[in-house]
Amino acid sequence: MPVFWLPTGTPFFPNPELANSDGILAVGGDLSPERLLLAYRAGIFPWFNPGDQILWWSPDPRFVLFPKKLKVSKSMRPYFNQKKFTVTYDQHFEEVMRQCQAPREGQPFGTWITEEMIRAYVKLYEKGYCHSVEVWQDSEMVGGLYGLSLGKVYFGESMFSNLPNASKFGFISLVKKLQSLGFWLIDCQQETKHLESLGAEAIPRKDFLGILKKNETEETFRGDWQKLFNIPP
Repeated sequence: MPVFWLPTGTPFFPNPELANSDGILAVGGDLSPERLLLAYRAGIFPWFNPGDQILWWSPDPRFVLFPKKLKVSKSMRPYFNQKKFTVTYDQHFEEVMRQCQAPREGQPFGTWITEEMIRAYVKLYEKGYCHSVEVWQDSEMVGGLYGLSLGKVYFGESMFSNLPNASKFGFISLVKKLQSLGFWLIDCQQETKHLESLGAEAIPRKDFLGILKKNETEETFRGDWQKLFNIPP
């Protein structure tokens, strides 16, 4: 399959099922809020290296988690029983992104999260579409994750952990909250052992796109999720 070139200006995308065997659908375009929302509604996401053109992906299969299939291991249960961490939502969105951006072991030059990406997703946060999870030990943020929400689907983007199991604690806490709101799916994009251990699985892209089609008529919970979940700030 060819890779499509996207001009700037009025956003559009080709059919996501036309992505090549690596999952790449298109190159170019921009990271405007309008284009990003159009992309996620169609099951497409941006992922590219600093200095490169924007690449737009629609992999097959798609790695997802159905909230009811969440797995909480025996080793994680004491963290919740003993309340080792506390969790907030949407209180430090940009800081969570920057923590995800920071270099990790084996990645001395940082991650794919560029300054352009941060500006773009902060705009979506300000519009109420992007959401962060902050994990705290006392007054220190020790883990977190962020993503985008449309209808009954949460599209996870990245997570970080400065203490063992901190990001896992945040992810499990989020999934339980979303399950209580009737969310259908958490999009994990591509397979990792970490997410597989939590119950994520690969499904055919056509099944994923079918869920997104049904999701088009669902209400999106925009704004401050700390208030949505009735948690004091």
